[in-house]
Amino acid sequence: MSSVHIIGGANTAFGAFVKKNRETGEVFDTKSIYELISEAGAAAAADAGIDPKDIDGIWVGSCSPSLFVNQEHLAPAALEAAPEEFRFLPAVRVEGACASSSLALHQAMYAVESGRFKRVLVIGAEKMSLLNTKGVTHALSCCSYWPEEGAQGMTFPGLFAEFAKGYQRNYRIPSDELAEMFAELTAMMYRNASENPLAHFGKGSVPEKLGLFSREAVLALPPEKNPVIADPLRLHDCSLISDGAAAVVLSDTAAASGKPSVRIAGIGHATEHFAISKRENMHELIAAKHAARRAYQEAGITPKDIDIAEVHDCFTINQLLCTEALGLAEDGRAGYDYLDGKFTHEDTVPVNLSGGLKAKGHPVGATGISMHVMLYKQLTGEPIGLAPQRGTPETAALLNVGGSGVTNCVTVLSKK
Repeated sequence: MSSVHIIGGANTAFGAFVKKNRETGEVFDTKSIYELISEAGAAAAADAGIDPKDIDGIWVGSCSPSLFVNQEHLAPAALEAAPEEFRFLPAVRVEGACASSSLALHQAMYAVESGRFKRVLVIGAEKMSLLNTKGVTHALSCCSYWPEEGAQGMTFPGLFAEFAKGYQRNYRIPSDELAEMFAELTAMMYRNASENPLAHFGKGSVPEKLGLFSREAVLALPPEKNPVIADPLRLHDCSLISDGAAAVVLSDTAAASGKPSVRIAGIGHATEHFAISKRENMHELIAAKHAARRAYQEAGITPKDIDIAEVHDCFTINQLLCTEALGLAEDGRAGYDYLDGKFTHEDTVPVNLSGGLKAKGHPVGATGISMHVMLYKQLTGEPIGLAPQRGTPETAALLNVGGSGVTNCVTVLSKK
């Protein structure tokens, strides 16, 4: 059983922090990855109520800064969150596609559990919007199994479309019902994000202006406003290209002076065959289920004990798969549960009150730590955005996925 605690956390706003010259096509950075890292790191230390000099080490999760911003060797950038206090600290970058910062948290946890470190800072960050769509597509495709997938023109919408087709085929879901499920998830995430002041698609953004807060409104979009990206996935089934950062402070003891903290009760990390050609099926996240079982066993809980969750909805189909992988819905039934109104802020187990990757935003290297921050704030009674109608939750779970269901990280957080 883990004795590592989250004693502070912070999330920058997520968005596209660039200005574009429509005439020349030039793109200008308005908030750099260095600024995002510093902002999140400094804010997390402040939220923990500690002096930055009390930090023993730094872990940074980032997916592909070399392709997104021409910066390898990113971890040293974290020192600028507290230039004098952090100078000479060990700083390490961890990569695991969209699960990079959850893996960074795992590595930081192990360091604390070893006894060598007492308090550490974990930061997740990505700056994606300096690239055009083609550049982003290429960078992300490098997280696929390149010889068989990226090099053959397979994109991540295409990879997750294979999951969608496999799911539909295996559970014999009619196309119109699948479309309704996806539209319900899209509308739900847009509603939730509209209450999140840090969300990319927050209040006043395009989904609110278009009134996309119901599945009927999403389904009514004309094809040119919601084109097919990779059948059956449409534009509004896809998460956002975002910039942002998030950070947490881990400690070997609970927070002092009565400040709220949460315990990392259990973690699970499971890796799937890289190539989808080697999977026995494409209708479930097999490795994610292994990760969930490991996390639950370590935490001493079952899915029935979970009060709130954040899942990796890079595409609407993956929200269904993740909900089932965590055991919150029976296999093949998650879509019907969402259609029945489950997993909202009014339900017993709300899912993605943040707006999820779909609408909060998905700066890939920041996503894992952002999920931890959002749940940490929920458990400590300081929610960012929507709060569960049934009161402050006690136990939370998150599932962060890297690649096409390849790297799977589950964390259970507990107030106890």
